[in-house]
Amino acid sequence: MRTSYHNHTLYSDGRATVEEMIAAARRAGLEEIGISDHFVLAADGRRFPWALSPESLEGYVDEILRARQDSGGITIRLGLEIDYFPGMADRVAELLEPYPFDFLIHSVHFVDGFAIDLNAGPWEGLPQEERDRVWRVYWEYLRAAAATGLGDIIGHFDLPKKFNYYPSADLTAEALAALDAVAAAGMAIEINCSGWDKPVKEAYPAPLYIREARRREIPLVITADAHEAGDIARHFDRARLLAADAGYTELVRFERRTRIPYPL
Repeated sequence: MRTSYHNHTLYSDGRATVEEMIAAARRAGLEEIGISDHFVLAADGRRFPWALSPESLEGYVDEILRARQDSGGITIRLGLEIDYFPGMADRVAELLEPYPFDFLIHSVHFVDGFAIDLNAGPWEGLPQEERDRVWRVYWEYLRAAAATGLGDIIGHFDLPKKFNYYPSADLTAEALAALDAVAAAGMAIEINCSGWDKPVKEAYPAPLYIREARRREIPLVITADAHEAGDIARHFDRARLLAADAGYTELVRFERRTRIPYPL
């Protein structure tokens, strides 16, 4: 079975419509496609033009549910990628509660207003001690995101490596503590294949963390993090090899927030 859940459309920062992404998934031979556009509810009230707002959420859900009526034989899963901001979990849960989501990806893209993955510029201007702080707080936020219980999947586990800026200290213990939090929350982790096409040239997460996730019996999904139709199943064969090397024998899919295993 082949699924692709982490995908973005014109509703957030993608460059294809919902219909175009579904058509690409059919061409790629996928059995399931998830749409998971960004939903960002910042603590300071900022709005982001590349993300869904509370006001646009209903239209987004309606379009994906309508697409199911003429799916062309592919299963369409309703998802969302939600951003972690301290103190916002209850409000996010309240806004999402009315909708029949199949899965929610919980990610950290911001550390105290610092945009982790927008471009390399913000990282270039940081002194090393501040880069270290961003990495440390990132792992704290990832633990906190898992503890909210909002998500089903933790997104791109080691995202701050995207532009090859690393901490000067060994923060492996902090990363493993984040994995412990993911395991305690009963969440899955993704092998996010987009990293192979970024400056870091490595999937998220690094092989070490995939192995450590397996040791903790954390369920696994393979995702493209596609922002255009042609990337809907990018590098999936490479990701399956990574998963197998780490000891995984199955992946998971989701229906109405329920995890369903299937063979790797």
